[in-house]
Amino acid sequence: MSLPAFPATTPSSLPPQPDPNSNSRPNHPKFPTSPHRLRSRLIRSQSHVVSWTSSIALHCRHGRLPEAAAEFSRMQIAGVSPNHVTFLTLLSACSDFPLQGLRLGGSIHAYVRKLGLDTENVMVGTALVDMYSKCSRLDLAWLMFDEMRVKNSVSWNTMIDGCMRNEEVGEAITLFDQMPERDAISWTCMIGGFVKRGCFEQALEWFRDMQLAGVEPDYVTIISVLAACANLGALGLGLWMNRFVMNQDFKDNIKINNSLIDMYSRCGCIRLARQVFEQMPNRSLVSWNSMIVGFALNGHAEEALEFFDLMRKEGFRPDGVSFTGALTACSHSGLVDEGLRRFDIMKRTHKISPRIEHYGCLVDLYSRAGRLGDAWNVIANMPMKPNEVVLGSLLAACRTHGDVESAERLMKYLFEVDPGSDSNYVLLSNVYAAVGRWDGASKVRRKMKAIGIDKKPGFSSIELDGSIHEFVAGDKSHLQMQSIHAMLHHLFLELRMSGYVPEIEVQKSYDHH
Repeated sequence: MSLPAFPATTPSSLPPQPDPNSNSRPNHPKFPTSPHRLRSRLIRSQSHVVSWTSSIALHCRHGRLPEAAAEFSRMQIAGVSPNHVTFLTLLSACSDFPLQGLRLGGSIHAYVRKLGLDTENVMVGTALVDMYSKCSRLDLAWLMFDEMRVKNSVSWNTMIDGCMRNEEVGEAITLFDQMPERDAISWTCMIGGFVKRGCFEQALEWFRDMQLAGVEPDYVTIISVLAACANLGALGLGLWMNRFVMNQDFKDNIKINNSLIDMYSRCGCIRLARQVFEQMPNRSLVSWNSMIVGFALNGHAEEALEFFDLMRKEGFRPDGVSFTGALTACSHSGLVDEGLRRFDIMKRTHKISPRIEHYGCLVDLYSRAGRLGDAWNVIANMPMKPNEVVLGSLLAACRTHGDVESAERLMKYLFEVDPGSDSNYVLLSNVYAAVGRWDGASKVRRKMKAIGIDKKPGFSSIELDGSIHEFVAGDKSHLQMQSIHAMLHHLFLELRMSGYVPEIEVQKSYDHH
């Protein structure tokens, strides 16, 4: 590059030298901006960016993406250039609200592409990977990940989480194996992903591998593992996890203690759940709700309602989950009037609009009490369509009370809601069988066969020494099957000696028809 030409200066054209005895300041050339002014201008420019970004973030936090996009446009019109924090704020909002975030996220990507930030700035590139994966565009997430020139552990973990989120387990495992260095978050992405997909045993297997690899789990890992234990009823491992937590810095973490309460409650150990609750230094609404629901599901209705009232005295305002627990407690203990009173308090006093689970509790409340007509009225007047859980509750009551007519009416709803479910057909068949309508039972099973619905085999499971053993009816594949059958035979003899008579005649009659 050539320098600009300046006119040559001759001695005669030089400016006069200043008089040393003069007090006047020399006539030095003036520079356009001093370093101090440059620094001040830079600070003002940065403050403008921070101000605009804060305004955008305010809209993003409340899910107002159109307003955030409009503010971003006004920022550019004002001549303020966004920085990487501005882009991260917008992309994070697009990830948090994926239903409306993909279009804005794509526009932001086009903007940062022109600046080269998507491939050169690891934080912006990772935010784009996260945004696309949460918007169910894993193909674009992969494209972005592959184009990133710089990747860190957060980038790899984000891509793994995206694969698990979009049910690409094989790709997640391959990516995990290719990672240059795995940390606790890498393992947690896999474990949490399996838990969310309902693959609880695989989640526990990965946790064991994590321990063998010598990687210390963090509190998010613990919460995922406790969720797997709760769903499997793996009490032994849950107890081990509790002992592990007691030796960690996060032993007083509210979320972990809430998970422990939930795990013990779902494993049937409500006494241990209460012990964890009482030892908590601080409690949240979730802590109280976990205990209320735990008491209700374990048949302790009085304690559930007692904790509900105690929670209010402690200054916590009950939410929809609180009332679900209270209504479930009333349902399981036959407290119909008390359940209706609490339902009315929820609507009138606390202004909580009932959701489908609350109406389901009402249906179950009436059904267990044998008031099938009232249960029907609830279903007929619900502001939303009943789902299979609500209808299944009433269908089970029809079997208990031998109400074939109501069961047949219910099946018309169930065919619309979940036509491929085998459990509803089996339950209707059992309703017919319970009242001796073998022709009806056979008709249902023929219909199942005609439309290609097979009855899924039910299974039971038991935890022993940290391992989960599953059993299917008629299964003979277990290694200790001979010992199991010997014990069952012994129990059968004990039952006969106690006066138990099996209903073999009913089963033979059913098989004959």
